[in-house]
Amino acid sequence: MIGRVALLVTFKKAKPKSQSLSRSHIRDLAASGLKKRFLKMTIEQIVDWGNTNPKKLFQIDGFGAILSAILLGIVLVKWEYLFGIPKLTLYFLASLPCLFAVYDFYCYFKIDNNLGDFIKRIAIINLMYCCLSIGLAIYHREDIKILGWIYILMEIAIVSGLSIIELKVAKRQTELTKI
Repeated sequence: MIGRVALLVTFKKAKPKSQSLSRSHIRDLAASGLKKRFLKMTIEQIVDWGNTNPKKLFQIDGFGAILSAILLGIVLVKWEYLFGIPKLTLYFLASLPCLFAVYDFYCYFKIDNNLGDFIKRIAIINLMYCCLSIGLAIYHREDIKILGWIYILMEIAIVSGLSIIELKVAKRQTELTKI
């Protein structure tokens, strides 16, 4: 019985999915040096989406800030012995995203004009937060354990990536308001 099922599965024709990348396509992209082009295309698509939905960036940034505040102020504090980041530093870093979330949701619900300026502000604030996080991590480098470094670097990568997208969208939004 098992052999028959295996034969049926083996000889069943797979229907090709339209507009999807199979593993072999991804391997071919990487092998042929198009990986950077593929990544750039994806970032450009995200920026295009952000240009058509600029207020959604505030929503995404706000929910991300809330997640950061919860992780820093509750989860990492509870597991301080695993991460090695001192509690006062965690509470300080957790308080800032709370302020960012207030700004983000205010902009999302109340601001309709000059969105580019407001998006640019939160992007710059996010980048400053990343610099502060790096500075505090370096200050506490002897205390921070590998899980703490992993968390800090992942958060910085995510927040920096979002900030770069926000800056590109802000530039385009500012150009549109000048026209």
